[in-house]
Formats: sequence, structure tokens, C-alpha cells
Amino acid sequence: MAYTYTLVPVDRVRPHPNNARTHSKKQVRQIAASIRAVGYAAPVLIDEGNVLIAGHGRLEAAKSLGMLTIPAIVISGLSDAQKRALRLADNRIALNAGWDRERLAIELAVLPDLLIEESLDISVTGFEPAEIDALHADFEDSATDPVDEIDDSCLDGPAVTEFGDLWQLGKHRLTCGDARHCDDLNRLLGGERAHMAFLDPPYNVAIRSAVGRGAIKHGEFAMASGEMPRDAFIVFLKETLGAAAQFSIDGAVHFVCMDWRHIEELVSAGRSVYETMLNLIVWVKTNAGQGTSIEASTKWSEYSVLAPPHT
Repeated sequence: MAYTYTLVPVDRVRPHPNNARTHSKKQVRQIAASIRAVGYAAPVLIDEGNVLIAGHGRLEAAKSLGMLTIPAIVISGLSDAQKRALRLADNRIALNAGWDRERLAIELAVLPDLLIEESLDISVTGFEPAEIDALHADFEDSATDPVDEIDDSCLDGPAVTEFGDLWQLGKHRLTCGDARHCDDLNRLLGGERAHMAFLDPPYNVAIRSAVGRGAIKHGEFAMASGEMPRDAFIVFLKETLGAAAQFSIDGAVHFVCMDWRHIEELVSAGRSVYETMLNLIVWVKTNAGQGTSIEASTKWSEYSVLAPPHT
């Protein structure tokens, strides 16, 4: 037997007619995404006649990407029986491997933040966000969940800001307060009324259940971090949306973010505050971050007559 590494034109590689391994369109897309992310890292195996021994899925992915050539290892000198056995073994033996689930959970917790720096997302690994969510849930322990470490020396000086502070940032204003309190909103707006609001109230979901938080774990929110029953959370949202409505012009547009698990509570609260729901937008996030617990976060927008005309 002899082994030769070469680049071979895609149109010259022939899939074996009796290949028993199937590749769904979804898997081919996943392979293509991996190739785009890290390159064609695994050459296909072919015989002297350019017939595939292993790599049928990688060949289909290359075709979908419009590649003209792919790396290949030509194995010459194999009998027909050896080729048939290798074709099956290449696929079947890999299925006999397992996972160290705890190490996998650690790797999948750190990797999303690293991939973001490369403008990539976790889907290039082939793992579905829901799978990652379930895996993290198996090893999440709120009793031992570490929080951000704070250097005590930074607490020696005066506080940078506190409740009631108003910052003037050029043409913009920023206040430290509670978005449910009209006094805080009035201080922020200075008598003006908002034409649009982007609201991101707490989701009533524990931060420790968030996916893709990396090595550093954040502490829970002060409120609505999973402790509120349904009716209490609806009241909480009514206070939030109602205060924003009071300080908005008639016909203002409010974009309100919410975890999908509590979209029903948000709609219920919103209908008691606004007149019209304009749209429901689902944002599929493959790299979920702090404040959301799975891959699909929901942004919900209302177009409403929010308050009586202001004169």
C-alpha cells in the first residue's frame, strides 16, 4: 500500500455507489460551516481511480461551497475487500467513541466567548444550542456557582455613581435609578417624552441557567431572577411598561425583550398597558449570553397609543 497527499478536482472525485452512510442536508450544512470556519482540515480518502473510500459528507459540503479542488489522500494497493471494510470502519468505529460530559460542559461553556472573537458561533462544533443548554443544566450547581471576583481595593474610594445621579454624556443622558419609578424617568427625560423605547426588563430567569457564560459567572439580578410566580411577574412587567408608557408620546413604538419562557406574561402585561401589538420578533441566538437561558430570545414590539395627548 502507498499513501499520497494531493489536491484533486472536485468533479473528478466519484462517490462510491454502494456507500451505506447517509448525510442529511442539515449535516452537510454543518460540515460546510466547519470548513468555512477552520478550513478543509480532514482530507478525503480515495483509491487510484478517484473513487471515495471515506469523506462523502465532506465532498458534498465542498460542492455546496463551490470549491474546485479538495485535499485528498490517495490509497493505492488495497484490495476490493479492504476498501469495503475501510469504508465501513471509517464511519462505524467513530460511533463507538463516547464523551466525558463534565469536560465537554466546561469546554462548551468557555468556547462561545472565544468564538465570538473570531466572528464565529458555537454551531461550527455541530452541537445544537438546546443540547448545550441541557448539558450545562446537568452540571450547574447554584450552591457552588462562583461569581465575579472583586478586588477589595476598588471599594476603598468613593462610589462612582449612586441612585439619583444624572450623567450628561454630550447630547445623551444617563441616570442611575429604577425604570419603574416615575421620578427617575422624569429626571432622565427632563420634561421630554420618548418617541421610541427599547426595554430589557429582567426575564425572571436565574442567571446560573444561562448558556455560554464563559469561565466567569455573574451574580443573580436583584429582582425577577426566577423567584417570581406568574402573577407577580405580570405585575412587575406592568409597572415597567406602564412607567415607560407614561413618559412616551402618543403612537410611540416600544421594543421589549423577553425570554421565550415568559412571553405569555409579557403579552398579558402589555395588553393592559398598550392598545395595539404590532409584531412578534424571534431572535435566534446561537451564542446565548448573560440574562437569557437558551438560544432563542424573544424581542416583542408594541405600537401603541400609550397615553392621552400631551399639551
